[in-house]
Amino acid sequence: MSEDAGTGAEPADDDAVLLFVGGPLDGRVEIRRACHGEPLPTVTHVHLHGGPKVVHRYDLQTLADGAGVYTVRPRAQHPVPDDAVPD
Repeated sequence: MSEDAGTGAEPADDDAVLLFVGGPLDGRVEIRRACHGEPLPTVTHVHLHGGPKVVHRYDLQTLADGAGVYTVRPRAQHPVPDDAVPD
């Protein structure tokens, strides 16, 4: 996250304003300063806690110059092998 995230700082003309939709980052707005380069096409958020780690991936959809939305990627469904389920 950028240093300006959540500070209410106004973006400069060449900074990017990015909104996160879905998952644990839902509603977060990040101002990515132009000096950090273009926003990444995918952001991975890993939540570490007492249980297993939880991974969410966000894909960027560019709206206009300097604005974009990171939308949480749907979780992959892992099929259960037939032999894993007792008869």
